[in-house]
Amino acid sequence: MSRKRRTSGESRVTLKGSSDHLASIILPVHNQADHIESVVKEFDAALANALRIRREFILVVNGSTDGSAAKCRTIAQRYPGVQVIETEQKGWGRAVKLGLAASRGDTLCYANSARTTARDLVIILLHAVLDDDVVVKATRKIRDSALRRIGSLLFNLECRALFDLANWDVNGTPKAFPRRFANLLSLERTDDLIDLEFVVRCRRENYPIVEVPIFSRSRHGGRSTTNLRTAVGLYLGCFTMWRELKDHRRRAGAGS
Repeated sequence: MSRKRRTSGESRVTLKGSSDHLASIILPVHNQADHIESVVKEFDAALANALRIRREFILVVNGSTDGSAAKCRTIAQRYPGVQVIETEQKGWGRAVKLGLAASRGDTLCYANSARTTARDLVIILLHAVLDDDVVVKATRKIRDSALRRIGSLLFNLECRALFDLANWDVNGTPKAFPRRFANLLSLERTDDLIDLEFVVRCRRENYPIVEVPIFSRSRHGGRSTTNLRTAVGLYLGCFTMWRELKDHRRRAGAGS
């Protein structure tokens, strides 16, 4: 990809052995034809200026109807280090899973390509690359409305109570982790609850989580797919996951 010239006031972190270190950035894409190219270019320029590491972008087009797939294929033709995965089925979790399966990096990261800023992505990856013994995730501190703040608070309180979690903003991205945390490469959820599964697995496997506060709330484009129906689905799905996990543990205990 193109490289942005640094001014005298800019600095870049050079890491030991970083010339061989590869970061995989997974970006689910759903009806984002109007802005996905500018997002990728912005992310790449910011990472080039901040971290001297190799990187790949994996664009996972899922259930798009607006020409996102064609746009992503064009991006891949123009810039090295970009690969495109296409599926006709929607699903945040499905897109994340497909991206993780195709990734080659030492550090793996997935992010909401519509909402993540280049600065936030750099901060998360900087933490993750400098300390490869932890999972690093964003924790959003600002919401678009009071209703969203209340809804998020209720969901996270439910998650904390049912799964004994210490984390806030379960759904916050970017999330980044080292490839050797192999249990995070076999996530099963294909829906929005994959982020809860991610954090629960970290808790179960004793993968330490570092939460980085982020304050941006702008969108690159498009509209949020979160509504009352999806919110209710998260609340019910959280309880269902807890019950299924409890049943699994009981059966495992009975069989031992």
